[in-house]
Amino acid sequence: MLQILGKASSINVRKVLWACTELGIAFEREDWGSGFRSTFSPQFLALNPNAMVPVIKDGDFVLWESNSILRYLANQYHGQHLYPAEPRVRARVDQWMDWQATDLNKSWTYPFLSLVRHSPDHQDPEALAAACRQWTTNLQILDRQLESTGAYVSGQDFSLADIAIGLSVNRWFETPLEHPDFAAVRAYYERLTEREGFVIHGRNGTP
Repeated sequence: MLQILGKASSINVRKVLWACTELGIAFEREDWGSGFRSTFSPQFLALNPNAMVPVIKDGDFVLWESNSILRYLANQYHGQHLYPAEPRVRARVDQWMDWQATDLNKSWTYPFLSLVRHSPDHQDPEALAAACRQWTTNLQILDRQLESTGAYVSGQDFSLADIAIGLSVNRWFETPLEHPDFAAVRAYYERLTEREGFVIHGRNGTP
């Protein structure tokens, strides 16, 4: 059975849990990370030298990096409906997954640590304001894309990109900052709520 190492409140672990729901994959999960077993233990570092969750073990196969895990699960467990084989369609999914992992995540890190985690190292007003502006800019980019597709991030069909970005949208709405009225993003958020995996692992009140 697939093993998932990481606490369920982690946004990146939740990606994997949601994907498993979409794909009907049975799994066992172990709590690792802050408040649980240390990811800096020799046992965990042997699996992921970055000391980050999630990590999966599928038999003797070990993999880390959440978006790489999503791609693996779709490829291994008949998830072509989430990660199409046609090169240009797949490239669009990859494009938005990569955008989420770099541009989008980078923009919300400081505001999240400041406003949700209340980190004393992230309380500079100018840095917070600049990061919030960039986060808003990225949500505007997403809003325009969703206006264009009228459905999901990479097109008309739900894909792996929506698992990655849907959880980041959850983080946007759950972080106490000014939220401009991005109507397409709001409609998208409600659309995701029709999916069991998002209800359980995405819109669960844990940013």
